[in-house]
Amino acid sequence: MNETVRLFTEDGKRLDGRSFDQMRKVRMEVGVLDKCDGSAYIELGKTKIFAAVYGPKEAHPRHLAQPHRAILNCRYHMATFSVSDRKPAGMTRREIELTKVIKEGLETLIFLEEFPRSAIDVFIEIIQADAGTRTAGITAASLALADAGIPMMDLCAGIAVGKVQGKLVLDPSEEEDKYGEADMPIAIAPRINSIVLLQLNGRLTIDEFKEALSLARRGIESLYELQRKALKNKFAGIEEPEVE
Repeated sequence: MNETVRLFTEDGKRLDGRSFDQMRKVRMEVGVLDKCDGSAYIELGKTKIFAAVYGPKEAHPRHLAQPHRAILNCRYHMATFSVSDRKPAGMTRREIELTKVIKEGLETLIFLEEFPRSAIDVFIEIIQADAGTRTAGITAASLALADAGIPMMDLCAGIAVGKVQGKLVLDPSEEEDKYGEADMPIAIAPRINSIVLLQLNGRLTIDEFKEALSLARRGIESLYELQRKALKNKFAGIEEPEVE
């Protein structure tokens, strides 16, 4: 079935004009929401995501509080209008799974022990989905945490690598993801060289996995620089208060 669907042009380009190692257009911004402690907005192609952070704050209900660390609450949610076929309003099994994966990844980076008996809430809202939502979601969440001033070992950024008709491609589009043979979402904290999220749907050979990992790292380095730039754009103009 995959062989009958035309996904590459005759000159070796993808249908959207990208080369195999090229991401879609990316936009990042922090401090986009007023009613939370930290927020971020990301566009990756047609995928559009908001992330919001509340806390640290008192854990509620109190019996959930941990005496030596904060608890991290996370929700990955797709709006009902984010996909072509209207999605049910409640949390689906996929959203519950990705919530768990993203939460576990973020927990490895946050200094939770700095805020005992507290809670940090992270909300990731997909308002338009066009592939790459889990990796763009954790990228946005990392930015929102930094915007909230939550101490972390490093930012993390994520991207997917797909295998499409025998070719490895960076940041698969929805069409490529639909007809692809494998999909590997990955998120990395570049400065500390730590993989915080890694999944694989389909099969890759050992050599293909190594090549996919190298391809993902190059994309993540670009995203990491965009994250740093987005934070600098917000905070560079803030002047230190004068001391009388």
